[in-house]
Amino acid sequence: MKIGFIGLGIMGKPMARNLLKAGYEVVAYDIVKENIDAVVKDGAKPANSSKEVAEQCKVIITMLPNGPHVLEAVTGKDGVLEGAKEGSILIDMSSIAPHVSQQVAKACEEKGVKMIDAPVSGGEPKAIDGTLSIMVGGKKEVFDEVYDILMAMGSSAVLCGDVGAGNTTKLANQIVVALNIAAVSEAFMLSTRAGVDPQKVFEAIRGGLAGSTVMDAKIPMILDGNFKPGFKIDLHIKDLNNAIETGHDVGAPLPLTAIVMEILQNLHAHGCGQDDHSAIAKYYEKLTGTEIRK
Repeated sequence: MKIGFIGLGIMGKPMARNLLKAGYEVVAYDIVKENIDAVVKDGAKPANSSKEVAEQCKVIITMLPNGPHVLEAVTGKDGVLEGAKEGSILIDMSSIAPHVSQQVAKACEEKGVKMIDAPVSGGEPKAIDGTLSIMVGGKKEVFDEVYDILMAMGSSAVLCGDVGAGNTTKLANQIVVALNIAAVSEAFMLSTRAGVDPQKVFEAIRGGLAGSTVMDAKIPMILDGNFKPGFKIDLHIKDLNNAIETGHDVGAPLPLTAIVMEILQNLHAHGCGQDDHSAIAKYYEKLTGTEIRK
């Protein structure tokens, strides 16, 4: 089967490669030519536009930074809907506001194109090894039709409800991750300032109730001072913006999310927007003048 893939950034590139490894043909497009060239070396076929991708593929995946990018790639000039045939399937794996997913789905429906929103969690490491958690919104029959494709990129794919439910679930995920990183940073700053080796603290608590996937992934990075982005602070700001906006829309209070958003905005203002979100620890390091290191 031939699959179109639009958006070949930190996440999209390894996801497209995993589709190739699974035996799918991939037709790839990105606004950055070097990103296309990188996956062409692995066996993908290049395209010159989203329209051209859709003309060649029944299933089209988009993996883009935010809602406006998805709208442009799907409904804009030379977009997916200009090239897609009736019965095509759009899998939008971008993390965007749920109401935008619903807007895109409506535009697709008018053209006879089926659509699901299927954002992911796991960051670059799980994108590389094909073990992403995939949260899906859409019709069950469409989900069932593309399930094997999703599982070529992830270790789980769960249908959470109608279109938009995938991104609502992703926003909940991003709240948990952001608050967890902030809690870990705060706790390990406490131990460091108190003169206790943070590596020993990590070893002592990771197996108990405080342990988490976030702690296991991010504390080693913090202790090494390695903030190479697997998921950038600026992208987490985008997700929390969408979460707060959605919270206002549905009447859900998000006071802790708002506090962590202020931390992220402070880091962005101090030039850390392109760092991994584990750099939340830098906020505490700046306040105290103390680094959390081995």
